[in-house]
Amino acid sequence: MTSFQDKLEKYAELAVKVGINIQPGQTLVVRTPLNAADYVRAVAKKAYEAGAKNVHVEWSDEELTKTKYELAPDEAFHEFPQWVAKGYEEMAENGAAFLSITGSNPDLLKDADPERVSNANKASGKAMEGFRSYIMSDKISWSIVAVPSVGWAKKVFPNESEEHAVEKLWEAIFAATRINEEDPVSAWQEHLTALDDKMKALNDKHYHALHYTSEGTDLVIELPETHLWVSGGSVNKDGVSFVANMPTEEVFTSAKKTGVNGTVSSTKPLNYGGTLINNFSLTFKDGKVIDFKAEEGYETLKRLLDTDEGARYIGEVALVPHQSPISDTNILFYNTLFDENASNHLAIGSA
Repeated sequence: MTSFQDKLEKYAELAVKVGINIQPGQTLVVRTPLNAADYVRAVAKKAYEAGAKNVHVEWSDEELTKTKYELAPDEAFHEFPQWVAKGYEEMAENGAAFLSITGSNPDLLKDADPERVSNANKASGKAMEGFRSYIMSDKISWSIVAVPSVGWAKKVFPNESEEHAVEKLWEAIFAATRINEEDPVSAWQEHLTALDDKMKALNDKHYHALHYTSEGTDLVIELPETHLWVSGGSVNKDGVSFVANMPTEEVFTSAKKTGVNGTVSSTKPLNYGGTLINNFSLTFKDGKVIDFKAEEGYETLKRLLDTDEGARYIGEVALVPHQSPISDTNILFYNTLFDENASNHLAIGSA
């Protein structure tokens, strides 16, 4: 039986060789919570072994985040440090690769003032526009992977002890990311080839529209005349391949801005900024969200849709196979990185 440490090192190697695909002489920037320290050390080792010049780590702590939302003055949520934003832009301009590690407690900010969460997201979003332009255009290599926190694990497995919940979530992550394969890197290369084949087939068909129907959903999405389907693998401006989301099972494209009509209902919750939005629906007319409902997280959804004009339009349409390592776990992860890859999904705003 493969030990946990062996799997952790394989997971680190996967992030380095397939996720960001580090190049000799390149700097790696890792953004991570404190609880992922063991994994980050493994990532740094694999990155240096692959020729990285430097591994720069930016740490965060969810308890400090929670404390800020509880005790900081309101004005603290209207600002974002420019030195941080400029630092990321400088790193990106100099060709660094970026690895983000997700895994915070989905309920971390459930009691926080939604207005504070919204203001903080707006402030960081505006300050980081320059850096995000590198990400959104795939000028640089970037990737997101997950490491369990106790809070996240207990949300997914509420009837388990903290220790056992974390163990079970690790095993689910390893299964979803193909770490249990004999050679995960090769398994991912085969997987990416299969996604490319699906992408090419959809581009050859050149469909005019997609019609979604299920319980609570009857939605028609027109596709632009010049639309192209894209698979989970990407290529940066230097021609280096990378995988932005690990895991990924999707092929995706854009919607015609004014061509979305009908209602779509969620089958899984959305974790937005530390707050869960659950059992929600969106109604579109001529591309724009004109009505919405949510049994949980209504105010957060409202503020998300009111972020700017583009937040009420669909930015991405993704198709996901019914059967995949993620859906086969039959687990609700309460984490968008996983749950969006267990079923077809839509993204509003820029995507």
